[in-house]
Amino acid sequence: MTNTNTAIHTHIPGFPRIGAARELKFALEKNWRGELDEAGLEAVGRALRARHWALQHDAGLDYVTVGDFAFYDQVANHIQLLGCEPARYGFSAGQSQLERYFTMARGRSAASAHGADCGCGQPHGDGAPSAAAALEMTKWFDTNYHYLVPEFTPETSFALSCERLFDEVAEAQALGHAVKAALIGPLTFLWLGKSKDAAFDRLALLDKLLPVYSQVLDRLKAQGVQWVQIDEPILGLDLPSAWRSAFENTYWQLNQVGVPLLLATYFSPLEENLSLACRLPVAGLHVDGVRAPHELTSIADWLPVHKVLSVGIVDGRNIWRTDLDAALAVLAPIADKRAGKLWLSTSCSLLHAPFTLAAETTLGSEIRSWLAFATEKLDELYVLKRALQGEYDAGTTEALAVSRAAIANRRASPRVHQAAVRERLQALPDDADQRRSPFAKRQAEQRARFQLPAYPTTTIGSFPQTPAIRSARASFKRGDLSLTEYEATMRAEIAYAVQRQEALGLDVLVHGEAERNDMVEYFGEQLDGFVFTQLGWVQSYGSRCVKPPIIYGDVSRPKAMTVDWTVHAQSLTSKPMKGMLTGPITILQWSFVRDDQPRARTALQIALAIRDEVADLEQAGIGIIQIDEPAVREGLPLRRSRWDAYLDWATRAFRVSASAVADRTQIHTHMCYAEFNDILPQIAAMDADVITIETSRSDMELLNGFGQFRYPNEIGPGVYDIHSPRVPEQQEMVRLLQKAGAVIPPANLWVNPDCGLKTRGWAETETALRNMVAAARQLRAAA
Repeated sequence: MTNTNTAIHTHIPGFPRIGAARELKFALEKNWRGELDEAGLEAVGRALRARHWALQHDAGLDYVTVGDFAFYDQVANHIQLLGCEPARYGFSAGQSQLERYFTMARGRSAASAHGADCGCGQPHGDGAPSAAAALEMTKWFDTNYHYLVPEFTPETSFALSCERLFDEVAEAQALGHAVKAALIGPLTFLWLGKSKDAAFDRLALLDKLLPVYSQVLDRLKAQGVQWVQIDEPILGLDLPSAWRSAFENTYWQLNQVGVPLLLATYFSPLEENLSLACRLPVAGLHVDGVRAPHELTSIADWLPVHKVLSVGIVDGRNIWRTDLDAALAVLAPIADKRAGKLWLSTSCSLLHAPFTLAAETTLGSEIRSWLAFATEKLDELYVLKRALQGEYDAGTTEALAVSRAAIANRRASPRVHQAAVRERLQALPDDADQRRSPFAKRQAEQRARFQLPAYPTTTIGSFPQTPAIRSARASFKRGDLSLTEYEATMRAEIAYAVQRQEALGLDVLVHGEAERNDMVEYFGEQLDGFVFTQLGWVQSYGSRCVKPPIIYGDVSRPKAMTVDWTVHAQSLTSKPMKGMLTGPITILQWSFVRDDQPRARTALQIALAIRDEVADLEQAGIGIIQIDEPAVREGLPLRRSRWDAYLDWATRAFRVSASAVADRTQIHTHMCYAEFNDILPQIAAMDADVITIETSRSDMELLNGFGQFRYPNEIGPGVYDIHSPRVPEQQEMVRLLQKAGAVIPPANLWVNPDCGLKTRGWAETETALRNMVAAARQLRAAA
């Protein structure tokens, strides 16, 4: 390989923070229960950071990344760092930063005290502050990670207000590491925020924000930080001209501090922003070489030779082993052009990848050889660096040979392809995605069949996964509980959930999903083409972690997956029982997806498997079937020019899954924690009879677009936030429903929580649902 004298550097934009065994998750939840004080939680954080920096150092990275750790969310970290906590929380000087931090993340009930209500881990004492809803939460670009949305007003001010970042830098330096600090850039931070005042342009806050960023950089410079990575992923979006124009002056000001800045972009091509990114006054530019490989040559040409080019050549968002030969073929000509100024990296933070393959003993050697998790990706960077520098020792040569063999094996493996699946796709009729009649006719038949009252009440699907449920599942997996005993336990839990719903007076019931570990994993375990990890956890938000399935081959459904459980639940009540399924796009988005065929083809394979399940549920007498699609918006490409193609195949996949039923069968779908207003025509084109959405954190703001669009079908705007432990009062829900009724015809409104109740406890769940049912009855009485 060329460039034997070139010093290639390696780094990563960020690393998973939950720990190899989810140590952070368990520490957080102990703190929220009052079982671990702040000092204990901080100690867990320090231990994890030290361990993760050591992994980066030991893998040969030239810099460890500091500032990517968060106890809940990196955006929330910046809200505190920059001193813009919303005034509505009324924080007092005596409250600790962690107490305020978790209040923003989890909300606060009116009578907040120690532990469960406020999530602060500390007692408030006399004069407890009033109730406050948590910050709105939405998806981080097109990932399944949720961030807390900053709230801005014209009066928002900024001030350097938190020492945490600087303390962590000092920690890393004390351990002997070369430090690269990581920050979210000021323009991306403002872009990610929201204002209740639609007329207010949050870009107007930039002049107040930049001096604080300069202070942060000055402090980092004084600490001897060698580089500051400053993330501006909005450069991969279609930006308004005012935002694009703001970049040059912003970075001219920040560059005056004198600490080397590495501007980082990821998740999307730069396109019209490519020239802008290359000419900004920064010392280096990081680009996503996985999502935008076609731009690397142009960037290498445009970026001045004195600047560092950091190429994200290893996929930070998927789990497939890097084709090292292909990567070297891409990198070699760039290395020739940029002697001494080339860095290698992952495409984005490894926050989106599982921790390590080391503990995965059940995958099977063949599939395991195809994979690389976060720690293995560090090793891939080291091999690429050595090879580019011409340092072909025995370790490098062996690593390249192993990679070459694994890539070839995966391409040729017979377990990847099923002829029957391909043939079914080819034979699919053009109208397979169409219901038999328009919505108005279906609605009339469904209303005649179900005879539901105005403002019908329901839930989104899951009920609390109690310690008893989790214990039974774990015992069954270990073999300590027989299949018969396990099923009997789950049927008893289902019966309890049905009984409680009957007692609360809900109109449309669910079976509670006691038997399900996760809304995607449960289905993937029963579908061909999927494989599962033991500890492949990825953070979704806060302490919530998911273990995404791996789709390695063609997908099909060998047998029914939910029918027996749902039929059992329906036998326990005369009220309608919803069949509960996860939709094809959500299964796709929340899995690690094969990269050897178009995602659209994989989505359609999953859709046909779900279609078979829908048909079996209807045949078994289930009249209402919910096909959850919370990830449709999440999958939207960041560039609008690519939206239409994605939405065409994504919405078709949903319709294929849902359209095999008669008019009298009611199809529901659920979506949450995303901005839907810009794709409302496509959501309407999904043609679900009822859609339920998350709206409480935004105070029904998300519903306004549905009203302006005149959304034609029925809709259930969530009336309380299930991700917060606070229990809203009846009148709060009445107010939200009245706001909803002002933009949606009340005859088309349903009443439901924002999302499933899996993570909540029964006591708060029953209180909240009792208030919800009372709110619906109050509105019926007033109609």
